[in-house]
Amino acid sequence: MLTPGQTLSLTIDKPAAGGRMIARVDGQVVLVSGAIPGERVRARIERVGKGVAFAETLAVEEASPDRREPFADPFCGGNLFGHIAYRRQLEIKSQVIADAFARIGHVTLPSAVAVAASPEDGYRMRARLHLRGHRVGFFREATHEVCEVRPTRQLLPATCDTLDRLSAAINSLGLQDVREIELSENVDATERVVHLDTTQPLDPRVLEKVLSVDGLTPGPYVNDVLAIGDATIKLRRHVLAFFQGNRYLLRDLVAHVTERIPIGTSLLDLYAGAGLFSVAAAVLRGAWVVAVEGDTLAADDLHANGVASGAQITMVKGAVEGVATGYARAIQRHYGQRLVETVIVDPPRTGMTRAALDGLLGMKSARLIYVSCDVATLARDSRRLIDAGYAIARADAFDLFPNTPHVETVVVFDRQP
Repeated sequence: MLTPGQTLSLTIDKPAAGGRMIARVDGQVVLVSGAIPGERVRARIERVGKGVAFAETLAVEEASPDRREPFADPFCGGNLFGHIAYRRQLEIKSQVIADAFARIGHVTLPSAVAVAASPEDGYRMRARLHLRGHRVGFFREATHEVCEVRPTRQLLPATCDTLDRLSAAINSLGLQDVREIELSENVDATERVVHLDTTQPLDPRVLEKVLSVDGLTPGPYVNDVLAIGDATIKLRRHVLAFFQGNRYLLRDLVAHVTERIPIGTSLLDLYAGAGLFSVAAAVLRGAWVVAVEGDTLAADDLHANGVASGAQITMVKGAVEGVATGYARAIQRHYGQRLVETVIVDPPRTGMTRAALDGLLGMKSARLIYVSCDVATLARDSRRLIDAGYAIARADAFDLFPNTPHVETVVVFDRQP
């Protein structure tokens, strides 16, 4: 029986979703932080749950050749895999994807999933930072303790410099009500906008003074230009709206998804956000698009980007679940079956709700492209899609967050005759 505080020697078997690695003691699973498959480590049990224990690595007894010295606190947000050579990180993420599909979805993927690599430094275009006292940074894992941003190398040096100036301005004015900073910048970092989350509204004159620090641009929007093939995709997005966060892989992700869209198809884009895939599909593939987004800010961006593109995009502001209770039937009556030839879904980490998935399955689209930031919910939803008559044509992944357990997966499903 394992107990909290107990230390023991463990052989690490394989990776688990979420960043820990799996070891076993008398058949009991132990999820170990700070380890690499193949290593033997000395670990301390942190807590014990039903059928599983959690442990942290205290010392490495037999090191993997892929172990490296982390360049920042491993528990500072966004750095849990910092001790693992980057090439091995990609292999681990591919294994985690395959394991989730097998274990949760009872699905064997057609082949090993290739994970597109990203530069490790300065990749993030979006971040939520915390201000506590005179410190601004990320939270350490599972705590509210602020750790320094710069050593994690997630943000560009110029971005860190701007945050230092912003923090100094906030503190010099005694603005203790500022608790969080939402940061968003465009791909080439020519625009950088922040939103200050406060416990009390700030005097507009004070806010204007704070946001005038060198390195910031007037908000609340940033604008991106993506050159894909012979076309140019232009998108604006609100600082508080969701958008893919990796500047180095954004273009490749969009190009990959749009290449899977048949030319001239009718396309339904669910969880469309600011229109990243909708605009690209309409411009690059000549698709006739209906895009659905429920978040108010993102939906406003979607509308603006759809209009600016001049392409065939109909924007629908509302919950995706409405597809099951009205959108699909109404649009089918107006446009006929042409609407649902192809569907893209890019849901939050929780995956698709049952109502949304029921509506999607009712459309019986020929092709479904599922973009996911959470492999567990992706595997769960994949099971339902396969049971409803779809087959996986291909699966690919993009390492949008290097040095973390997170991975973006794109799976193409084709409906079987």
